[in-house]
Amino acid sequence: MTDPVVVAGGGPVGLAAAAELAERGLEVVVYERGAKAGAAVAEWGHVRLFSAWPELVAPAARRLLEPTGWTPPPPDVYPTGAEWVRDYLAPLAAALRDRVRTGVEVVGAARTGRDRMVDDGRDSQPLTVHVRHADGREERVRAGGLVDASGTWTAPNPLGGDGLPALGERAAAAAGRLTYRIPRTAPGGHVVVAGSGHSALTALVSLTRHNSDTTVTWILRRGGIGDTFGGGDADELPARGRLGRQARAAVEAGGVRVVTGFRTAAVEAGADGRLTLTSEDGRTVDAVDHVVALTGLRPDLSWLSELRLELDPALQAPTRLAPLIDPNVHSCGSVPPHGVRELAHPESGVYLAGMKSYGRAPTFLALTGYEQVRSIAAAFAGDHAAAERVELVLPESGVCGGSGGFDGDGAGGCCGAAATAEPELLQLSSPARVPSGRS
Repeated sequence: MTDPVVVAGGGPVGLAAAAELAERGLEVVVYERGAKAGAAVAEWGHVRLFSAWPELVAPAARRLLEPTGWTPPPPDVYPTGAEWVRDYLAPLAAALRDRVRTGVEVVGAARTGRDRMVDDGRDSQPLTVHVRHADGREERVRAGGLVDASGTWTAPNPLGGDGLPALGERAAAAAGRLTYRIPRTAPGGHVVVAGSGHSALTALVSLTRHNSDTTVTWILRRGGIGDTFGGGDADELPARGRLGRQARAAVEAGGVRVVTGFRTAAVEAGADGRLTLTSEDGRTVDAVDHVVALTGLRPDLSWLSELRLELDPALQAPTRLAPLIDPNVHSCGSVPPHGVRELAHPESGVYLAGMKSYGRAPTFLALTGYEQVRSIAAAFAGDHAAAERVELVLPESGVCGGSGGFDGDGAGGCCGAAATAEPELLQLSSPARVPSGRS
């Protein structure tokens, strides 16, 4: 292979891919649009992970770092995002040297001289990756392969219950009243948290702990809380289980008002700037000072439009991978091992890896991405036996199945059908004080 494998994204999985490819003697270049490697992680640097250091360091990266004098962090420590960057991602990018180019964004990819419609000569043409530098300069790079590890951080799901922004949502965000990120500090006043994943639980715990002037309302689209708090003591990631217990404690202690079955249709600002949220069925949550919409993330597929990808129509994940990660069926720990076979597309030499490979499915672990890129690198090197040999055991979440039916209580999935629940309102009052959670 004479042309380099291009890796889009200089985050944990993108840098791990570069380490794997470099270890096999292949040319690789990583394009990271941020000013530094791990730029997206740095944006949530105040959040503590629920994976400890051994689950956050890729094997090939460790082998690359050790000769440089790098000291592995203590194995029993759960780092923040900022610590993950400082103590691992930044040293790894430095060890990869000029293979990592920052301030460069991948904005397109295609077969040289062939758009998506053209069959003739397609397989014999190299990939061309279009990049844009921070100064606006554009460049076309011939690539021997493409690993899209650009993640989903830049494309948060909207608050709107139908997958589109609710009426007035964009205006509320522009006014600084609505954010899609976990707050660094509790903003005070009446704060609505929307979402049922680990980020939402982290926000609940943080908000109820740090500011006695904050009133928290938690809105859920599902019909009941169900298994939203996770597996607790049965979770094989202890910090993840602890987060669920802390969030449950905050709710049970009265620090959080819970509104279920609420699918936001509109966000309206009053004369004082405070917001009123209206659901599809006409219910309202009013006198809201801030909304924290943590309803998941989705992949940006726009720059891949000239490549022939096979994506599941619902999850937007590779079609062979989608049934294995469907959140209606699987918890994080029940996802089976997967690699290059499940990640392949009709466009040869093109792979989505890391969070991007999961499409809209939640609960991705770094361990999964590291094994994905190990398998992909082996395939690029022609080591097909190693590429097919995928060995990964993920820690069980303690939840026996997926999220269950949309209108149900969140239990179900592989556990069996969930009973249909009417929307419920749980109103509790006294503030809770519980330790900060991890996400």
